[in-house]
Amino acid sequence: MKLCFIEETVSKNIPPYPGPNRMRDCYCTVNLDQEEVFRTKIIEKSLCPFYGEDFYCEIPRSFRHLSFYIFDRDVFRRDSSIGKVAVKKEDLQKYHGKDTWFQLQPVSADSEVQGKVHLELRLSEVITDSGVINHKLCQGLPIVNGQCDPYAAVSLLGPSRSDQAKKTKVKRKTNNPQFEEVFYFEVTRPLSYTKRQFDVEEEDVDKLALRVDLWNASNLKFGDEFLGGVRVPLRVLSQAGVHDAWYFLQPRENGGKSVKVEELGSLRLNIVYTEDHVFPSEHYTPLRDLLLHSANVAPVSASPAHTLGEVCREKQEAAIPLVRLFLHYGKIVPFITHPVSLCRDPNTIFRGNSLTSKCIDETMKLAGMHYLQVTLKPIIDEICTEHKSCEIDPVKLKESENLETNRENLRQYVDRIFNTITTSGVRCPTVMCDIFFSLRESAATRFQVDQDVRYTAVSSFIFLRFFAPAILSPNLFHLRPHHPDPATSRTLTLISKTIQTLGSLAKSKSVMVFPFFLRFMIKRAQGRNRFGMKNFKKRWFRLTNHEFTYHKTKGESALCSIPIENILAVERLEEESFKMKNMFQVIQPERALYIQANNCVEARDWIDILTKVSQCNRKRLSTYHPSAYLNGHWLCCKFSADTASGCTPCTGGLPANIQLDVDGDRETERIYSLFSTYMTKLIKMQEACGSKSVYDGPEQEEYSSFVIDDPQETYKTLKLIVSAVQTLEQQHTKYKRDKFKKTKIGSQYVVCCLFTLRLCLVTNYSYSIFNAIQTKNCWKNVTCKI
Repeated sequence: MKLCFIEETVSKNIPPYPGPNRMRDCYCTVNLDQEEVFRTKIIEKSLCPFYGEDFYCEIPRSFRHLSFYIFDRDVFRRDSSIGKVAVKKEDLQKYHGKDTWFQLQPVSADSEVQGKVHLELRLSEVITDSGVINHKLCQGLPIVNGQCDPYAAVSLLGPSRSDQAKKTKVKRKTNNPQFEEVFYFEVTRPLSYTKRQFDVEEEDVDKLALRVDLWNASNLKFGDEFLGGVRVPLRVLSQAGVHDAWYFLQPRENGGKSVKVEELGSLRLNIVYTEDHVFPSEHYTPLRDLLLHSANVAPVSASPAHTLGEVCREKQEAAIPLVRLFLHYGKIVPFITHPVSLCRDPNTIFRGNSLTSKCIDETMKLAGMHYLQVTLKPIIDEICTEHKSCEIDPVKLKESENLETNRENLRQYVDRIFNTITTSGVRCPTVMCDIFFSLRESAATRFQVDQDVRYTAVSSFIFLRFFAPAILSPNLFHLRPHHPDPATSRTLTLISKTIQTLGSLAKSKSVMVFPFFLRFMIKRAQGRNRFGMKNFKKRWFRLTNHEFTYHKTKGESALCSIPIENILAVERLEEESFKMKNMFQVIQPERALYIQANNCVEARDWIDILTKVSQCNRKRLSTYHPSAYLNGHWLCCKFSADTASGCTPCTGGLPANIQLDVDGDRETERIYSLFSTYMTKLIKMQEACGSKSVYDGPEQEEYSSFVIDDPQETYKTLKLIVSAVQTLEQQHTKYKRDKFKKTKIGSQYVVCCLFTLRLCLVTNYSYSIFNAIQTKNCWKNVTCKI
């Protein structure tokens, strides 16, 4: 499991714009290699923009660099790159949890490479076609101007060689080309004829290298685009005479522009990156049972969950795995509503920056994301498209704007959103309804004098912690792909404040969810026409709570409509099926629709939303085929019948109202890692309990940060936590020790680890050493297959 959390991004000393204004409108993107997964809002008119945004994600694939790009948007809404920061995966731990300034580096097309290439090299006495290995290909090439038409140029480099590069055929419209071509290079050269006629001098193979460059064939006048290259020294052939491996593509040497680094400015980042090893479930039983018992511990401050929030640097860090764990085991409702019994003022329920408040926010995001999209997304999209002014502050009013017109625009937007919310109760997720019911009953029991508190507690909760933040920052709730522009952001701020005020005043018993989900993606023809071509085409996809449709372009009639009740499963599709990344399949009774999303995060979002809307379908499948049906058989299980039952269990197996892809053991491992990281604070908290129990004088300053209401009960909890964490620590130590004992220098295990863990190459790679027979005065050839 790989988790990444980034916060407090800020830039300084950005080079000024070459014009009279000199200021820039900058934003920052977060990329896995070259794939954008997050974008900040635009900071206008600043050379030292402070973004102040947090981004948390679970990384769904392997990667080489975590990159950050700074862009400038001009008056014509064109984006130009200023600089970048690229942190290697293996270097992330060096910056873990630290505020670090990074110098921005220049962005060059020759240095922006990604993907890998598979090569087979042979050193032979004679030219031969024997011994060819199949499936020599490239993977993960970038998309250039909407498509990729790659070809490879292969050349042999040496002290006295000037061979012409040999090129493969161009593979059209794919970023995972399979070339299957063989090139031959002579490695020897004859001596001068002044010496004996038949003597030849053998070249030193160790001084030669093979160069493979990948290019995108372009029809533009600027020529072909460089995609990346690799240089392989032939000394890898010195013993076995055969070399077969994957290589990451590298930037072109001296390809970047000569720009002084200090002229581009700096970027401050705080990166938290973790990789966890998850053990079998029985290893986590003591810690898991201890955590799930938190709702029954009194006082709340003595519970294990609260203790985790006390020792973590940020309460959000603790809230994420806690909420997922309690949701997975159906314990979220008592865990969240338990602190209501301790609240003294009904107007301050869940309004503090406590662990409970953070858990509430995380629960709403997980359980209510689909509900939010159904309720708010159509109106939010309309607001962002229409650009109607709603400014009602006379000081901020522009000369061309009318106050009454703006007030009417704001009233109409607020009225529509408020009515949509209050009539959406039938579509509210069950887990949220359970939370609201428990909250209402707890508030009524705690504040018996105020008869309205049972309703205001729920209404203020749903508006304050759920709808108002989603309206204010729609991009954080996946209602919009990016931050809205400043004018639209001001409109959303006014609407959010008004909705929040209305929610706090509401006393109706009718408090209170399915957005339109829209995207351009690539789909494969389903074969509805028997003799039709099954090719890939870009289509506009639209999801409502009734149907899933795709259209040729936005606004046109649907080319195909899939009723929600006909969706039997939504699962990922293995990359090997079509040599395409980020693919998933929507399985129907008679066929499957294969779709490629724009990036890995978007693919996961589509799978999540489609799974949730179809989770109550009666005929949902329990198994599926993770690969496609091609050439008369399933690629995964090799069955020839296209109606064969699935060979892999479906991932959406959780029952009823909320289906989350949550692994309880994985979340418990994450919590263990947090406790282990902050073990010194746990020990200090134990000392604080002892100090508070023994001494009646003023509390020591080093213990003042801990909330301890019952020292004895808190100490008991801490003792159990430390014991469970130490037991798991022993398991981790034993695992690392056993792994080290099994590792031998030069063994297959070492090579596998080297290629799969450190270089992220293919698994099951074996390397054997043979004694090579060296023969002098003969012709040798290097065979290269890609």
